Amino acid sequence: MRFKLNRLALIPAVAVFLAGCDDKIIYRDRPLYEEVPSAALSFVGYSNSETQLTVCGNCHVEKQKGWAATGHASAWETLQGNSEAETSCEGCHTVGQYGNVVNAVAGYEATGEERYYDVQCEACHGPGVDPNVALSHVDNPLDSNVPLAPLNVGAGATLTGGCGECHNGEHYGFVDEWAQSRHGDASARKSYRDRDGCSACHGGEGALVAWGVDTEYLEKGGTDNQIGITCAVCHDPHNGTNEHQLRWPVDNRDVDTNLCMKCHQRRAVPDLDRPSRGPHSPQGPLLLGQDVGWIPPNFAYDTIYAEGGAIRGTHGSEANQELCATCHLNSYEVTDPATGDHVFNVTGHLFKPIPCVDAEGVPTGDDDCAMTTSARSFASCTTSGCHGSEDAALSALSVAKTRIVNLVAQLDALLDQVDPAAFNNNDGILTVAEGANFNAGLGDISSSAVHNPFLMEALLTGSIKAVLDTYGPFPAPVAPDLLVPVLWQNSRGGN
Repeated sequence: MRFKLNRLALIPAVAVFLAGCDDKIIYRDRPLYEEVPSAALSFVGYSNSETQLTVCGNCHVEKQKGWAATGHASAWETLQGNSEAETSCEGCHTVGQYGNVVNAVAGYEATGEERYYDVQCEACHGPGVDPNVALSHVDNPLDSNVPLAPLNVGAGATLTGGCGECHNGEHYGFVDEWAQSRHGDASARKSYRDRDGCSACHGGEGALVAWGVDTEYLEKGGTDNQIGITCAVCHDPHNGTNEHQLRWPVDNRDVDTNLCMKCHQRRAVPDLDRPSRGPHSPQGPLLLGQDVGWIPPNFAYDTIYAEGGAIRGTHGSEANQELCATCHLNSYEVTDPATGDHVFNVTGHLFKPIPCVDAEGVPTGDDDCAMTTSARSFASCTTSGCHGSEDAALSALSVAKTRIVNLVAQLDALLDQVDPAAFNNNDGILTVAEGANFNAGLGDISSSAVHNPFLMEALLTGSIKAVLDTYGPFPAPVAPDLLVPVLWQNSRGGN
């Protein structure tokens, strides 16, 4: 049987199909984000809370990917897994008024909606929607009114908020400790922040530029260069590649890519143009035992050192994986010795390896307390596995410092008797006297006996021999008393 196609029968069906079309619609977008509750104060939160896709991440794909690997992205889950969590903790584990320019209750604390779980982009950058403009950046990416996060840090101390609004207090006191450190003193050495060659280490803005970090932030381009080495200088909020979201690793043995050594390696060898300039921030190379100091003629360790080898102690060896950070960023819990009860969480952000402590054992920002295990904490020396007890660490430090101070005193006594003509800043030649004087300055830095006592002793004894061979004999005695009164001081004022 043959079936014949009835073309007329198709006409009604086609007509119905065409009647449902609107030839003016080419495509239709879904809404950029769900309607924002008025109580949220313009925070938009997640685009998809199940996949943790932020509204910002729909466009800023790389930033979204980097952020997803950080602890901020799991802040809510972390809080829920803590048996001691309280409602008061939720504000710092969600999007809201903390960390940005908003000063009223907003986001999660105002609405309780899960779209604001975790520390998302807006927690630092501020609300995605600006009620003061017709089209915010989130509605119109070409709009110049881009929400920017602050580089400065404040917990009520500044108008910009910042990391300090959450990372503070007994529970999470990073900023409290940091503020007492030299990194956190915004007024310290401010004059250096506008000086060529100095701004890269003495100011937050200069450091980011020197490190090739081309990022935008709230204070960028301001006229008052007051920002010190703040949290976001060392930590990258968008990147979880390095542990603790550090911009550079702390376990790298290359001075140019180790986070701490990017600054603490500035003048580790003499400057031929100005030999009178002593060492400046040479801790990194000294710790690693390479490319530091003036090498005296016939140096006892030439076969190792002059050919690129290293002379170092345990502190700078491969046994110390995190190098500077092991001692300078040591975190531990202070407990009551009588009851064992918790007293304080030390974050290590004073950056002091043996900080002064109060009666409870909590580190302070002081530097002038006694060099005893009761006045200071030597916890970084014991928890790192280097020393068996705090008393043993103090003993090792005392012996090393005494030896270095005595050698510096002997070398200084010799250099005082050298003809002043041997010190010339204008001839472009590094004399034995100038090289030896540099090494005396290196030994005079209070931390040198800790960073590398073995290399320091070798450089000083080699310098003493070189000065005697070149300029001696000298009529005055050069051996000081064994007990030097400046034992815990840095008489030369180095750093």
